[in-house]
Amino acid sequence: MRLGFFDGDPRELPFGNLGPSDVCTPSNQELAREAARQGIVLLKNTGKLPLSATSIKSMAVIGPNANASFTMIGNYEGTPCKYTTPLQGLGANVATVYQPGCTNVGCSGNSLQLDAATKAAASADVTVLVVGADQSIERESLDRTSLLLPGQQPQLVSAVANASSGPCILVVMSGGPFDISFAKSSDKIAAILWVGYPGEAGGAAIADVLFGYHNPSGRLPVTWYPESFTKVPMTDMRMRPDPSTGYPGRTYRFYTGDTVYAFGDGLSYTSFAHHLVSAPKQLALQLAEGHACLTEQCPSVEAEGAHCEGLAFDVHLRVRNAGERSGGHTVFLFSSPPAVHNAPAKHLLGFEKVSLEPGQAGVVAFKVDVCKDLSVVDELGNRKVALGSHTLHVGDLKHTLNLGV
Repeated sequence: MRLGFFDGDPRELPFGNLGPSDVCTPSNQELAREAARQGIVLLKNTGKLPLSATSIKSMAVIGPNANASFTMIGNYEGTPCKYTTPLQGLGANVATVYQPGCTNVGCSGNSLQLDAATKAAASADVTVLVVGADQSIERESLDRTSLLLPGQQPQLVSAVANASSGPCILVVMSGGPFDISFAKSSDKIAAILWVGYPGEAGGAAIADVLFGYHNPSGRLPVTWYPESFTKVPMTDMRMRPDPSTGYPGRTYRFYTGDTVYAFGDGLSYTSFAHHLVSAPKQLALQLAEGHACLTEQCPSVEAEGAHCEGLAFDVHLRVRNAGERSGGHTVFLFSSPPAVHNAPAKHLLGFEKVSLEPGQAGVVAFKVDVCKDLSVVDELGNRKVALGSHTLHVGDLKHTLNLGV
């Protein structure tokens, strides 16, 4: 509808005169590259990133997704203008040696090619391992039953990392999370990136991040659970944990178990500091005369009615780039409500992204609707605003808001 398909003669509408010359323009291709850069999430960095292209004489590019093209565009794809594979993107900056490590992403049986992969890693200044999934592993109508890397990919990663003479960078290309705890804890793996399925320009974007031409600012959109989470029946859709049975709950809002990486995780080549500029410390809901909660102690009140109309407040936060590189930063505002009605441990109220130069500061603002944003669902399925202390938090910064009547 936004394209105007139902608004009359398309030739008379803004998009009606587009033709072949408007397809695959330089600006469109740059947009594909920028979209890929923005989506890359840096999960681990021991200080080896960004790399210096001028000091690297040889780079080993290894893995079943190291020269991926079609894999990068995932499901429901259109026709790309052109592909830039990870190997091509990296090779545009430094001399590379390529070994697939496995003949396919499934990496099963005799497809593992360890000798050639480890030799390449041992002879290079830097090794970049590109692993993960493709549409033979995950797609519409094909769900994964494991959170581990497919087949013998973990063995490939470990062997190559141990053989590497220089830093080993792990790049995971996939639509969903993996349990890569072994890589996270390995001192042989200097950095980990998750790139999703980054699109046609994915290889160029990966190189932009690894070489520091772009400071990564992506954040994980989902929780990365350990492999043990696969023991939870897929048909058990309860959100809340059940300690009596060991059920851990689901999503960042309720899950109580260990994570490989948490929802919203993502590192940068710089650091950011948060400072609360303004937010109320207490608010009162103006209940109608005769409301039971005016004379009785209530854990919550209805999240609808006249007392909800116009009841909102602003949160202003000052964000400062405390590092030495320019970069983007996504500010997540969470709320942890009082422990009533089996409320979630926390939930996301909103997020804002800012781009800052070194030493520069900016202010981000959030509008919080009390009855919409701070309400929880009670045991009968009704939305209620919990009374008492609500904790608002951004990273390590916390602020308490007391809601009363």
